Amino acid sequence: MPRIHLLSPRLANQIAAGEVVERPASVVKEVLENSLDAGATRVDIEVEAGGSKLIRIRDNGSGMAADDLPLALARHATSKIASLEDLERVGSLGFRGEALASIGSVSRLSLTSNPSEDSSQGSCAACEGREMEVQLKPAPHPRGTTVEVRDLFFNTPARRKFLRTEKTEFSHLEEVVKRLALSRFDVAFSLRHNGRALHNLKSGTGQAERQRRVATVCGPAFMEQALYVETELPALRLWGWVGLPTFSRSQADLQYFFVNGRIIRDRVVAHAVKQAYRDVLYHGRHPAFVLYLELDPAQVDVNVHPTKHEVRFRDGRAVHNFIFSSLHRALAEVRPGDATRPAAVTTAEGLAVDTATGEISRQAGLAWGAPDASPAPAGGFGGYRAPAGPAPGQTREQLRDYGRLHALPEVASEEAPPPLGYALAQLQGVYILAENAAGLVLVDMHAAHERITYERLKRARASEGIRSQPLLVPRAVAVSQREAQLAAEHAALFQGLGMVVDVAGEESLLIRQIPVALRDSDVEQLLRDVLADLIEFGRSDRIESHLDEILSTMACHGSVRANRRLTVPEMNALLRDMEATERAGQCNHGRPTWTQLSLEELDKLFLRGR
Repeated sequence: MPRIHLLSPRLANQIAAGEVVERPASVVKEVLENSLDAGATRVDIEVEAGGSKLIRIRDNGSGMAADDLPLALARHATSKIASLEDLERVGSLGFRGEALASIGSVSRLSLTSNPSEDSSQGSCAACEGREMEVQLKPAPHPRGTTVEVRDLFFNTPARRKFLRTEKTEFSHLEEVVKRLALSRFDVAFSLRHNGRALHNLKSGTGQAERQRRVATVCGPAFMEQALYVETELPALRLWGWVGLPTFSRSQADLQYFFVNGRIIRDRVVAHAVKQAYRDVLYHGRHPAFVLYLELDPAQVDVNVHPTKHEVRFRDGRAVHNFIFSSLHRALAEVRPGDATRPAAVTTAEGLAVDTATGEISRQAGLAWGAPDASPAPAGGFGGYRAPAGPAPGQTREQLRDYGRLHALPEVASEEAPPPLGYALAQLQGVYILAENAAGLVLVDMHAAHERITYERLKRARASEGIRSQPLLVPRAVAVSQREAQLAAEHAALFQGLGMVVDVAGEESLLIRQIPVALRDSDVEQLLRDVLADLIEFGRSDRIESHLDEILSTMACHGSVRANRRLTVPEMNALLRDMEATERAGQCNHGRPTWTQLSLEELDKLFLRGR
């Protein structure tokens, strides 16, 4: 082996660049984070050839003095941390002090900045990836900083060959801009590619402005079917938008989770969200969400990966439980009367977006759209603003006539009709057609009754407890020492779920009792899966999941079948049950149970008003 020697500054920087600068998008991320940390309220990004030829980012932040510019391009130099205590509660985005040095080692980099309001002042530092000699000269510049990166990887051909097509590289770069735009509503962003303006996102901290930006970035369809959630504990706060289960995706491509303003990917968070959606998404689908978690910076370690995408929570179990319970409760409390598609608002880029209005459910800390929105108008229901249609009095008169026809005395009252209205007919023995204040409601009667029956079975199990039975011959399971310790620590958890697990040795467990409903299941594998979850996430819902699957099957077989003719009172009874049942918008497999066609939409189908 050769003798130990020090690496040259150039090679050390290029090695560091391999960790930090993967592609043009990596450069944009590092520079934009510095702009946000500098207090910028506007950032303009201009790129050419997907970022491989040019990346120019200008901000109106605090700027840097001439003496600081060479240091900004040096490794291990930063203004954001000064001690170990600072590192243990990082509040800034970029703090490692090596991003610009790494970028400069593989590109032609210039840094122009001015900390004063006098635009005639300013300085420019430049380097070209050789031995990192920095050239400093005066350069007029308004208050703020401009970073210009040209010819990325010009001196590392092997790295350049790994870049994808211009379109692919720009899509990665654009996604970085979108993520940071979602993290800071108070900052305006613009993006140009090859001279063409693509995004111009205005700043704004009001709820309407936030919704407008989310709709612009995530698409208007997301906001049309998004639920606003907000839950707070003394040390934790979660807020943002979660897509309804009917807005699920084939890929996990519309999932944004921010911790103290930093977008992260974390297994604990992903598992908590997946659990919250478990009962309402069918197999292979992924939820969509834009969520923000706020907690004491000392409770989260952001210094676990060079790209800072991953974090480590001091108390991962508490964070997991908080996220899961918040989202699980919010999704469970959505009723048919809450499902809304209200008046459209136009985004900054001309997208038509339905921003929901309605009353807040204080218990769940959730609201459709803005939490400070006005209550539903006369003729609306459950936070729903009905599209243009008959006047409320006219609707009530029609429904009173309907009530007299079908002997429904409750319809004759002066109250607004219930959310799902009243049954008109049954179609092909499969669908219920009903009229409500908004127009026509279509219900898949088997899917709806399946959810109603399933939720009743779950409530019965919760009130009566889980019936269990002892095994005639206890089943021995070989495990690791860690797993045996976990089984002992969580003995009460297992017992509460109808399972008795004893420690028989340092690496051996005995299953003595199991839930009756799981007598035909592979309980040994189930036990191993539960222990694996406890090791990784601090909790597990595998046993409840298996029990729920059995209840779901029972509910499916116990629900009304297709082609069964229902009377009008039976159909109305089903509609009322749907309105009172949690998660009634989806069947047990995650498919929708009902949909609404407004009078406005029906008029369009028949070209009325043209």
